[in-house]
Amino acid sequence: MAAIDKRRVKKLINDPKDIVEEAVEGMLLSHPKTLTRLEGLHVILRTDFDALKSKQIALISGGGSGHEPAHCGFVADGMLTAAVLGGVFASPSVASILAAIRAVTGPRGSLLIVKRYTGDLLNFGMAREQALSEGMHVEMVVVADDCALSPSKGITGRRGVAGTVLVHKIAGAAAAAGLPLLDVKREAEEAIANMGSLGLALSVCTVPGSEPSVRLDGDTIEMGMGIHGEEGIERMPLSPVNALVERMVRIIVSTEENGGHGYLPLSPHQDIALLVNNMGATPAIELSLVVRRAVKVLEEPPILARVCRIFVGPFMTSLEMAGVSITILRVQTQTLARLDASSTAPGCRVHM
Repeated sequence: MAAIDKRRVKKLINDPKDIVEEAVEGMLLSHPKTLTRLEGLHVILRTDFDALKSKQIALISGGGSGHEPAHCGFVADGMLTAAVLGGVFASPSVASILAAIRAVTGPRGSLLIVKRYTGDLLNFGMAREQALSEGMHVEMVVVADDCALSPSKGITGRRGVAGTVLVHKIAGAAAAAGLPLLDVKREAEEAIANMGSLGLALSVCTVPGSEPSVRLDGDTIEMGMGIHGEEGIERMPLSPVNALVERMVRIIVSTEENGGHGYLPLSPHQDIALLVNNMGATPAIELSLVVRRAVKVLEEPPILARVCRIFVGPFMTSLEMAGVSITILRVQTQTLARLDASSTAPGCRVHM
């Protein structure tokens, strides 16, 4: 009898190379009235994208698959006009991005919302340059909210993670309100400048068709792991959730004077929104414990912030990774209005 590999990760898939195409087909079957695609491409569109061109700017985002509901789950009224999907953890092609831009960009222009990863920056950037040469009005913002990397660490800088979803929401509401392209871009950039995120992984995800990692065997966890399994701040033994969440919050908000990197300093009585993101395989009951502790740490001394909105759920996952990320966003009255604006996006209908 052949030996069974006990480390083999079980997945509900067919052929790994077909996973994105089959997932797109399933997504469209689930939302036939609101979502469509560009034929032959992994580009998801609102069904009313053509009618929108004269009414508002278009919002386009995307990236590698495996982070669902990001980004196709946020294609809807009040959020994205289109999402461009690459392979699992792989950037979408320039051709696909350009096809999306051509399809949805009208006279009012379009805004690309891009996470800071080398492939995404290059491909979205090249697609934008081609669109500009064709006479289209296209702007781009880059989300870099990951507080696991200091601003000076590495040649690529800080990564874009779950805070990207809040940018979708804020920019989407601004676009739906009829704001011109540069005003929507300004609101998106203000949100990016006022947010910070940090992840905590209890396990490493496994890309379909690849071997599982032994990096976090036993009781080892990793603070600051990226959404593709990139190296974080440090590995450590598992400890109670209260201590872990407190450390995550303090890494995000600590000033340089307090030994931090000054990612997102908070003034006393600062209004904030809190997003607690399920990395993929974390039970809902554990997310509630994370929320409980995060709010307590943020609202009590020495931080003394005011948590005005809380969003909890799977927004930007990493396949079957067990873990959580925390995003903190400094908000003002207008920001809260954007976050409160309605949307029927599948990825936020329940959670936001």
